[in-house]
Amino acid sequence: MTTQLEAARAGQITPEMEFVAKRESLTPELIRDEVAIGRMVIPANKVHAAGRLEPMGIGIASKCKINANIGNSAVTSNVEEELQKLHMAVHHGADTVMDLSTGNDIDNIRKAIIEASPVPIGTVPIYQMLEELGGEIEEMNIQHFLDMVEHQAKQGVDYMTVHSGVLLEHLHLAMNRVTGIVSRGGSLIAKWMMAHRKQNPLYTHFEDLCDIMREYDVTWSLGDGLRPGSIADASDEAQFAELDVLGELTQRGWDKGTQVMVEGPGHIPMDQIQMNIERQIEVCKGAPFYVLGPLVTDVAPGYDHITSAIGAAMAGWHGAAMLCYVTPKEHLGLPDSEDVKQGVIAYKISAHSADVARKRVGAQDRDDALSKARFEFDWNEQFRLSLDPETAQRYHDETLPQDTFKSAHFCSMCGPKYCSMKITEDIREMAKAGNLSLNEVVQIEE
Repeated sequence: MTTQLEAARAGQITPEMEFVAKRESLTPELIRDEVAIGRMVIPANKVHAAGRLEPMGIGIASKCKINANIGNSAVTSNVEEELQKLHMAVHHGADTVMDLSTGNDIDNIRKAIIEASPVPIGTVPIYQMLEELGGEIEEMNIQHFLDMVEHQAKQGVDYMTVHSGVLLEHLHLAMNRVTGIVSRGGSLIAKWMMAHRKQNPLYTHFEDLCDIMREYDVTWSLGDGLRPGSIADASDEAQFAELDVLGELTQRGWDKGTQVMVEGPGHIPMDQIQMNIERQIEVCKGAPFYVLGPLVTDVAPGYDHITSAIGAAMAGWHGAAMLCYVTPKEHLGLPDSEDVKQGVIAYKISAHSADVARKRVGAQDRDDALSKARFEFDWNEQFRLSLDPETAQRYHDETLPQDTFKSAHFCSMCGPKYCSMKITEDIREMAKAGNLSLNEVVQIEE
């Protein structure tokens, strides 16, 4: 069995590539070529692909994708709650979902999620490995980690975040940061290296990890363990030192026949976003860039789905292939299903806005159709075309709930006499009644 990358390099068009081509309104040949050169990944573990998975592509040639993070913690949540979060995420348009469980019953939670999910599932294997070590990262040896990666691959995990790019010689670069090392995986590896005074074993044994990933066609999501966790730390030496290593690992992953995408920073002011995206694309040779946000300001706890959606839209516009959502609970607590919904909707807006800006095939069609329905006062069509139809209709119906108002030429904002669109209709009717075009009206006034 070959990976999607190996098949594409051999000139083959797999069923997964065919499926992605139909979803993206692109040719199978283009999908194959993008996968072959590493600019697109199709996360499709052979185990999950044999079940409910509906393959999707992540890459600059396809529509911008979004990921939703779910998962329990040692404090809260169970299988039923995580399945509800999965349903909420997929229903509202998440393209992939990461299970970041760090509490009890991780295996059963992940098994249930994979069995129920039509979208690719990602994980961070070090979390479950740490649980099995009783929370003592110093006790880890490389076999512990290899065994966990293989275990999760056998379960059907489609892509994995592994922090192989954090090196011992980088750690001093992060010590004077405002927020230090904010990646959970990155901080754990850093602590292991300091305890043992040895190089990152996930770097030194990268080829061994590739062998497991290749066997199941698990896609790499090369983790950014030294990403900035505040705009004060953005674009610093630590971040870019790790990025250079991720560029090296991208090539090593490709050389072993594995699919690779690269994770990107979480807090970046707006004026640095384009530079960050372009630098990653250059250093990592065009491998798909998967960014967390980025948050463009740090002053809005409780609203970080908004602060990050601003940065995410810009990142997608400048070339990020997938956006990892942030919920209102970011930095504050474990998201519930409503938080998941808010994060997904915010990021669907970001990704769609990026697609429109990049003029991707058909991206603006929905905008134009909704604008037409708005001008024609076709309220039900407006609701249908909305990213969140239920909320759009609920807001309308809070003041004008009767069915008769579903055909009214006004809403409660302007009422029947002040609606600019209705007035525009009247102007057109006046011109039509006088058998005049608007150009002729202007000429008469002159």
